[in-house]
Amino acid sequence: MISIKTFTFNPIQENTYIVSDETGEAVVIDAGCYFENEKKALQNYLESNNLKLVRVLNTHLHFDHQFGNKFLFDTYGILPEAHKDDLFLLERVVKGGNILGFPMLEDAQKIGNFLEENQEITFGNTTFKIFHVPGHSPGHIVFYCKAEKVLFAGDVLFSGSIGRTDLERGDYATLINNITEKLLILPDDVVVYPGHGPTTSIGEEKVSNPYL
Repeated sequence: MISIKTFTFNPIQENTYIVSDETGEAVVIDAGCYFENEKKALQNYLESNNLKLVRVLNTHLHFDHQFGNKFLFDTYGILPEAHKDDLFLLERVVKGGNILGFPMLEDAQKIGNFLEENQEITFGNTTFKIFHVPGHSPGHIVFYCKAEKVLFAGDVLFSGSIGRTDLERGDYATLINNITEKLLILPDDVVVYPGHGPTTSIGEEKVSNPYL
């Protein structure tokens, strides 16, 4: 059985998740910790719960979702994992952060491993399946745990909304098609943990999301 800890980090109110199971192994999904106290809060949670961080996963590489990747690499020696189609975003992290009021003095943390459609990744006794869901960004992926009926959706699907598509290489039709064909076919009781805002469910978004 998994345990999910949600942190809401940085001024953009991004959701960072620590997911662990009974083995004590844990992953971080979308390390958005920007301020020092946020980094410390994440570290304290891992240490106070005797968790062993084994993977750092990214749904996508917009800067607010990977502020903390370098901190986690420097602290735990673990390189982040993401889809290759979002690599171009790493080149824009420092410039984009500075323009938007998030001073960054160091280049973005390099990616250690590329994740792909239908790949299964494991930690402890837990398995995530990866779906490639472009539209918000070209390399956006989501993590689905069938056994626990949870979906870590990044900025694809929100409570009552969807990810914006006006950013570089975003595409509205692509996003809608991918949500419809890959996510809405999941069971209604799958809980959705989005990149911003409150949790929701597949069933709730089917009936109440105005974009779908």
